[in-house]
Amino acid sequence: MQISDVQLKGSYYLIFDAKGKKISELSKSYGDLCGFGTDFFVLKKGNYYITYDDRSKKLAELSNSYGDFKNASGFTFNLIKGRYIITYDEHCKKTGERPI
Repeated sequence: MQISDVQLKGSYYLIFDAKGKKISELSKSYGDLCGFGTDFFVLKKGNYYITYDDRSKKLAELSNSYGDFKNASGFTFNLIKGRYIITYDEHCKKTGERPI
């Protein structure tokens, strides 16, 4: 299901679909929201970026030593490492990189 929004309400992230219907929720204790794409969202907890699907099921994690979070869009998210933007899919697999 496609994610249209992720909102923090109280101590929970609420995940909404394209029709504005809440499809899942996840406690803020799982991390700080970095961004969301079409069918996943990214939280940062300690030294890791953790991806979750639309049902708040953990997909994968990636050390923040791989870069600083830039954005999420579509089916990917970007980190900045040195003079490069590195793209990862929702399973934290590198799909590409380019110089800044």
